[in-house]
Amino acid sequence: MGPSEFRRALHALEPLYWDRHRFHHRLHEGQLDKDELRLWVANRWYYQRCLPQKDAAIIANCPLPDVRREWLPRIVFHDGAGATTGGAQRWLRLAEAIGLGRAEVLSESLVLPGVRFAVDAYVDFARRRPWLEAVASGLTELFSPGLLTHRLGRMRQHYPWIAEDGFAYFTARMEMVEQEGLSLLDLVVRHASTRWQQQACIDALAFKCDVLRVILDTLDYHSGTS
Repeated sequence: MGPSEFRRALHALEPLYWDRHRFHHRLHEGQLDKDELRLWVANRWYYQRCLPQKDAAIIANCPLPDVRREWLPRIVFHDGAGATTGGAQRWLRLAEAIGLGRAEVLSESLVLPGVRFAVDAYVDFARRRPWLEAVASGLTELFSPGLLTHRLGRMRQHYPWIAEDGFAYFTARMEMVEQEGLSLLDLVVRHASTRWQQQACIDALAFKCDVLRVILDTLDYHSGTS
């Protein structure tokens, strides 16, 4: 495929993204009670916690120094430049803002088996597949800017008891995700030089969408509304 056709093929997967999932609809409409909201945050923590491991696997598998340098800031964003900074720490602040204890979240005792299975499969994918496919799986970033903006507004509206500091993860992520997604798309299009590589990248993005939907399917099932 030419570059434009390849880009269109990747964008065509947007309907598979998890923004339309019923659990997210309930979250954004203020229909989650406090226990369900806490379950979501505790399980999403496991996903957030594993992202830098996924990114480190990509770097380990990639032989290109320029790509490794480009990818390294993603690890720093999540892990932080120090022990008290970074996306993971901001997610823990959300957990505390909704009434979860930090130690409880870190123990991962609330992580559901289906969520753990899906997230572990994603990390394993990054470890085992070629680096370009693992990179392409992250193209869900293309679909997320609108979701983040919508979520933040709806959570402020429907869950006013959450302290503003609890939303720091979303505000920080909103500032960078759109540009990250576009840069990531350029990277994939530039390096997927054969039809086989392009299809593998499309399949990788579809796999990532499946992972995200399994996470929400699991949470929805355990929320007692299925």
